[in-house]
Amino acid sequence: MKDLIDKHFIDGKLEAPVKGQYLDVINPHDETVLGKSAAGTAEDIDKAVASAREAWKAWGQTTGKHRAEILRKIADGVEANKDALAEKEAVNAGKPLLETAWDIDDVAGCFRYNAELAEALDGKQGSKVDAGMEEFDVKLFYDPVGVAGCITPWNYPALMATWKVAAALGAGCCVVLKPSELAPYTCLDIAVIAHKAGLPAGCLNVVTGLGVDAGAPLSAHEGVDKVAFTGSVETGKKVMKAAADGVRNISLELGGKSPIIIFDDVNVDQAVEWLMFGIFWTNGQICSATSRALIHENIATKILARMKEVASKIEPCHPLTPPKDGVAYMGPLISRTQRDKVLSYIEAGKAEGAKLLCGGGAPPGISKGFYVAPTVFTDVEPTMKVWREEIFGPVLCVKTFKEEADALALANDSWSGLASAVLTGDAERSRRMARALRTGIVWVNCSQPCFCQAPWGGPKKSGIGRDNGEAGFSSYLEVKQVTEYIGKEPWGWYQPPGFTRPPSKL
Repeated sequence: MKDLIDKHFIDGKLEAPVKGQYLDVINPHDETVLGKSAAGTAEDIDKAVASAREAWKAWGQTTGKHRAEILRKIADGVEANKDALAEKEAVNAGKPLLETAWDIDDVAGCFRYNAELAEALDGKQGSKVDAGMEEFDVKLFYDPVGVAGCITPWNYPALMATWKVAAALGAGCCVVLKPSELAPYTCLDIAVIAHKAGLPAGCLNVVTGLGVDAGAPLSAHEGVDKVAFTGSVETGKKVMKAAADGVRNISLELGGKSPIIIFDDVNVDQAVEWLMFGIFWTNGQICSATSRALIHENIATKILARMKEVASKIEPCHPLTPPKDGVAYMGPLISRTQRDKVLSYIEAGKAEGAKLLCGGGAPPGISKGFYVAPTVFTDVEPTMKVWREEIFGPVLCVKTFKEEADALALANDSWSGLASAVLTGDAERSRRMARALRTGIVWVNCSQPCFCQAPWGGPKKSGIGRDNGEAGFSSYLEVKQVTEYIGKEPWGWYQPPGFTRPPSKL
């Protein structure tokens, strides 16, 4: 594949790594070397942070309207390069082309949405607060946090980077982005597009490399004011500890083990479609994947029979396979390590007594590439490893229930709080369940829709703070209170000779 950038993007230009080291980027479809990427180190991070800090002196003083104009031009550039970006991400991340094309549409949309928020921010500056005392004028101002260090994953390389980058830039921050070393290319492309769109040098820097060599020094850097991370719980703990030493603003999105609860009043075909989409979309590599299915015992036999039938028809594909009506495709997992991890979970499920409904290994006829067939376990118990731990692959675990209260208890019994889904024809039940589920996202009669206008994140070990929506945008702002005494009389705490205290105002 052509035009794969193997350098960092620092201070508005492509730069070779300080130590001259590079990493192989592997094509997950055929296991060949797709290209090289710069192996960033602390020295590269230092250069990127210095560039961002210098750029912030001007960018942080711009109006929201000005920043919005730039963000919209970036969106235009993304749309103009949609086909190339989607193809590159499909090959690099192993996702079917239809999915990456949608992702790139969402990238452009995310820049446009944050442009709207940036413009609206101008109107909020100096907004008044009624403090209950006419002698004081209280106003609020919203300042950018400063330099944001953003560390993003490989499953949605361009989109999840954009969730953070677009909000940060719109709020007036400058960014040092460290994408995953497994899928770095589209993040670099977007940085180049942004620069061509008029984003000043240093406002968006991209340093590629391993987490331990580039991500760790970024999260601990004294020149970084905020760290935003998406990834595993264990890595998130390390990022949080590093940020704690500098008492830095932090946001973490750490994944989940999301439940989907299916009651016996649903349409079977519709329920199965959402079951499949919730776990097999993006080859199962989604932090919010509804991987724990709780199915009412009255309908479980029908659901599982239909699930087995349609899951067996999902076709493994080359990521650039054109979409075809009536055919669902799945690509390879991102790497050998990830494939082997998923297969080890499948073996653990079998060893603990879960029953395979379908899948359980590589798809038939596939001897190369990091493919795993759509896999469904039944008779899963809540104590089993496959039920409790995030697998991050196309593996669904199924348990039946009889009473609503039992399903709710099982759904909430998890370290995860990112997302959940409820499928039911009873509107009152859906409202009741949505309020009772302890997750940051609840889907009713669907699974996995995601909109940049709505906050993304959840409680428990799923993280801290939110991406997207006004909440995500606000996480890159510091609110400032400006209080002015406008009373005509002396306040009266200090009483010089001859002073008479006015009537109490308190």
